[in-house]
Amino acid sequence: MPALTPGAIAPQFELKDTSGKTVSLGEVLKNGPVVVAFFKVACPTCQLTFPFLQRMFESYGTPNLAFLGVSQNSPAETRAFMERFGTRFPVLIEERGYATSNAYGLTNVPTIFWINPDRKIHLSSVGFSKNDLERIFSEASAAAGEQPSPLFRPGEKVPDFKPG
Repeated sequence: MPALTPGAIAPQFELKDTSGKTVSLGEVLKNGPVVVAFFKVACPTCQLTFPFLQRMFESYGTPNLAFLGVSQNSPAETRAFMERFGTRFPVLIEERGYATSNAYGLTNVPTIFWINPDRKIHLSSVGFSKNDLERIFSEASAAAGEQPSPLFRPGEKVPDFKPG
């Protein structure tokens, strides 16, 4: 089963964050859209992607546009990843069995979803896609009511695509 695509209803989930606090997708969506990024700490494509997600969060993450990571690793491994890659947005921990990842149809990581408050998936991206990340960044700027700025900085060597 491929990852859920735009127009699909995002499955509800409740997962604990790295400090043990339970976070519900439904509760977060009450404030606005949510960008959810599923990952594994040892995944090189995830390691490439997360600093750009952090850049988006720093630019546009507000209570009205949330960013959530969903890690398929232990809390300790996930905290080390967050420290290494500068991730400051909330990251949730998925237990073995990966019920949430399976409900979202994950076959590869990273997989990123933009979920609207009505729980409809607006954007879906698998692997590292420069175009997809630019589109998410543009949507984030629009949600913040700002003019879009470039996500990627001059001189940054960024591949167009890298599979997960």
